[in-house]
Amino acid sequence: MKIDPRPLLAEYVRQLAEVATHGDAREESFYPPFATLIKQMAAAHGLTGIHVVQQPRPTEAGNPDFRVWDGRERIIGYIEAKAPDKELPDPVEDTEQLRRYIKTFPNLLLTNFLEFRLYRHGQRVQTALLGRPVVLHRLKAAPPVENIQQVCQLFEAFLGCSLPLVLSAKDLAAELAKRCSFLRDIVSQQLAEEKTAQATGRLTGFDDAFKQFLMGELAEDTFADLYAQTVTYGLFVARTRNANSFNRRTAFENIPHTVGVLRDLFR
Repeated sequence: MKIDPRPLLAEYVRQLAEVATHGDAREESFYPPFATLIKQMAAAHGLTGIHVVQQPRPTEAGNPDFRVWDGRERIIGYIEAKAPDKELPDPVEDTEQLRRYIKTFPNLLLTNFLEFRLYRHGQRVQTALLGRPVVLHRLKAAPPVENIQQVCQLFEAFLGCSLPLVLSAKDLAAELAKRCSFLRDIVSQQLAEEKTAQATGRLTGFDDAFKQFLMGELAEDTFADLYAQTVTYGLFVARTRNANSFNRRTAFENIPHTVGVLRDLFR
């Protein structure tokens, strides 16, 4: 740590208390001081060019509250925040959302703005408590700063991580499988909604076509899995055929014309 962190952290909790005194603050109200803290902690550890994106565009695993990247090409990690009106209970890790985030993101920080939990590759590796949430929530006051060394070490570990490039076929298969799994769940949900509404939608149409031309007996979960695999690996094939910009249009244009079903699905 290149500077004394105590004034920095004390100012941070003061800003949290200032937001809390408004009485009608939501979780998002605490985002700005926290984003500033991340940048300051990065600078204090000699890390320059760090960018913090609040409420970034959705990922394949959902919508975490922050994305931190190095300003050039590498994502450092993701952060999921909860309102600071209470301490983080352990059951929060058992929610479907958190299980998905912990499984997907190799470097994840969970926080209620005062307690911080760091996860690496699905395991909680560090925890640090900067101040008592009850002081902030009930007294609307800045809680005394605690555990400064632990907090600094946790932020240093989080900010010092750089998600690795996929360099092997095994790693690539694992990453594609993750995305395929999430897409399968979404397809299953949307297909169920279409059938409940008793309206023929895009997925229902493909489900009927798969049953007519590929498999007469096709369960909905099997269809969802086939559809997700087709899209995921179709995108991979298209990406290998395009070395420049890549978007939905270029993905479709680079699907081989010999694979008619895949082109129809992408269209």
